Amino acid sequence: MKLISWNVNGIRAVSRHGFWDWLPSATPDILCLQETRIQTKQLTEQMRYPPGYQSTWHNAERKGYSGVATFCRAEPVAIQEGLGWPEFDVEGRVIITEHGGFTLVNAYFPSGQRGHERVNYKLAFYEALLDFCTDLRGQGQSLIVCGDFNTAHQPMDLARPKQNVKTSGFLPVEREALSRWLDWGFVDVFRHLHPESKEYTWWTYRLDARKRNIGWRIDYFL
Repeated sequence: MKLISWNVNGIRAVSRHGFWDWLPSATPDILCLQETRIQTKQLTEQMRYPPGYQSTWHNAERKGYSGVATFCRAEPVAIQEGLGWPEFDVEGRVIITEHGGFTLVNAYFPSGQRGHERVNYKLAFYEALLDFCTDLRGQGQSLIVCGDFNTAHQPMDLARPKQNVKTSGFLPVEREALSRWLDWGFVDVFRHLHPESKEYTWWTYRLDARKRNIGWRIDYFL
């Protein structure tokens, strides 16, 4: 199977730049999107029913903010929107789909923000989702968790680690929160397959960062 995870930073934005032509050419069996930034009532028919896919959307109550979507070629055995925790579910951050042989968690982890004002909320989300996933594992389910974790785990996961030790996304407490997932038994698939590779999934819009490849690896499959 081919699974793809992508923080689109606005489904309407990528829709204007070839997304619906890209989807049939990429042919994922399951596509997980984060930061869709759209309300249910704003979804178009194309968004709801792309040819060959079933879609599930979990949106934030706040307009133009957060949100996740999962597109599946085969209809999932079961679908759950959110964790059942109102403090997180109001921000539309999680969709869980069961696919017979495995359960897939599509998650958009909070940002700690520049001023660190949301770091505690972010850490609480990390812990709550890990608890939720360990419960599923305890029920015998095989798990894949993917999405934008908003944290670079190791110095090799960002271009300028020394300059960012006090930046949310690379704070020691955030990295420790991600380490707890790995300590529990989850495997960072990319790092397992490519232990020495320096590849990034996010670049700031400033200073031609993407062209210069000054980026961060903050998106994962576990």
